[in-house]
Amino acid sequence: MATMIGSGLSNQTGAAVGALAFPVLGPLGVVAVRQYVAAVVLLAVARPRLRGFTRRQWWPVLLLAVVFGTMNLSLYTAVDRIGLGLAVTLEFLGPLTIALAASRRRLDAVCALLAGAGVVVLMRPRPSADCTGMALGLVAACCWASYILLNRVVGRRIPGAQGAAAASTVSALAFLPLGVLVALRHPPTTAAVLCAVAAGLLSSAVPYLADLLTLRHVPAQTFGLFMSVNPVLAALVGLVVLGQEMGGPEWAGIAAVVAANAVSIATARR
Repeated sequence: MATMIGSGLSNQTGAAVGALAFPVLGPLGVVAVRQYVAAVVLLAVARPRLRGFTRRQWWPVLLLAVVFGTMNLSLYTAVDRIGLGLAVTLEFLGPLTIALAASRRRLDAVCALLAGAGVVVLMRPRPSADCTGMALGLVAACCWASYILLNRVVGRRIPGAQGAAAASTVSALAFLPLGVLVALRHPPTTAAVLCAVAAGLLSSAVPYLADLLTLRHVPAQTFGLFMSVNPVLAALVGLVVLGQEMGGPEWAGIAAVVAANAVSIATARR
């Protein structure tokens, strides 16, 4: 439990710390640094044999690399526009949709309606609504769903974490010229770079290693159930670190999405 809580807090705190560098680096610059850090960590852990990959192994890896970059860039841009709590809640719809789509139970249909009601509350039209930011949150959700499906393919074709390491490396290389361009146009400060590096470590390296340790001792169902609290953690971290306050309707919408996922997983047949 301590490891799962630490992993969730680390992930959301990393995103919040990265947001502190937005005024200097922007979301693109922060994501670029995060991709570099993730690639270095995964390469050190997995040590993929890239030269031995076949064409059948490379195509899902390349698709996963595109998803990696798009997911992080859309999420961080959404965080910049609509806040951490709302952005992570919208992104969380990706895995929730995958879970509910694979089920034929009436209870899961009810859960889908509950989650849908929560989304309607979160995305309701109002003068202060940022439609672009919310759309980017939904793009991140689609990317997370694609990430899950592609990871299944990569896991079947490439042993261990070599596929994820290869995809992270390709994504980092794609972001390299973008990171250089950002640095030339907006000279980074030491504090901004440190925040971006911390975001990479806290949101990529620490959760990855913590989840590996957790899944050795905790059933997958329990792990998935705990993942439901990530939108709540994101909202709390956004409030404490970034001062992003939300009203009662926003908290109700987040609670509906979290409850839908929790009920679906807790009642799932083995």
